[in-house]
Amino acid sequence: MSNPASLDLPIYELYAIRYAARDAVRSEHFIGGDPHDGPMPMDYFVWLAKSDDHIVVIDTGFTAEMAIKRKRDFIQCPIQTLADFGITADAVDDVVLTHLHYDHSGNFDRFPNAEFHLQEQELQFATGRYMRYPQLQHAFELDDICGIVRLNYAQKVTFYEGDDNLSSGLRLHRTGGHSAGLQFVSVHTKRGWVVLASDASHYYEHMQDYRPFTIAFHVGEMMESFDRLKKVAPSLDHIIPGHDPKVMERYPAVAGKEGLMVRLDEMPKP
Repeated sequence: MSNPASLDLPIYELYAIRYAARDAVRSEHFIGGDPHDGPMPMDYFVWLAKSDDHIVVIDTGFTAEMAIKRKRDFIQCPIQTLADFGITADAVDDVVLTHLHYDHSGNFDRFPNAEFHLQEQELQFATGRYMRYPQLQHAFELDDICGIVRLNYAQKVTFYEGDDNLSSGLRLHRTGGHSAGLQFVSVHTKRGWVVLASDASHYYEHMQDYRPFTIAFHVGEMMESFDRLKKVAPSLDHIIPGHDPKVMERYPAVAGKEGLMVRLDEMPKP
């Protein structure tokens, strides 16, 4: 059973916005491959948390140009999806970057009035000594990293060193593993606390079977991330993985945004 929403906390509406996809197979998603290799497509999301007086975007996706460079199927710009939904980018109060991989930190320049929120260790990682290795720098885009540095110089980034509260109804949880400064987010909704795993668990299967994803800075921390997700969330039904197409199947679509946007503050389908 989920914990009921606390009356003294703000209640956020919570949405997943699907903006890109790619065909993939199971062996690409598990360290050591998979003995039953077969199709396992990947979706790309950003997330929107909205209360009466607070608009938060969690991660910012990538652009159509980046989709061409990375050979991804671009569905619709997530910023355009927000606008079609009635939320302009300049109305966004805060942007949480769960980490700085290319598919989570593009479009950063589209939010002129937002404060950005990031674990300090992630920027240190993305600009530090490990970036000399192509295998570790591959998931980052240099222009995006430089853009975040410029935002910091413009006093637009708040850094964290571990768990913290962005608001009384939105919490940040530092976990690492997939990237050195990875964080996930829990949001207080009408069905209780919903946990946006981001890349702490790309698919439901990762956290269910404790099988780590192939891009890992620290495999041990990635395994511990699965434990942290389950400790923070009221139930498994309150954890939203970062790239699983099943999210679009399990949650109700926003009217007129079928295939693009679902509500995560509603209970998943049986």
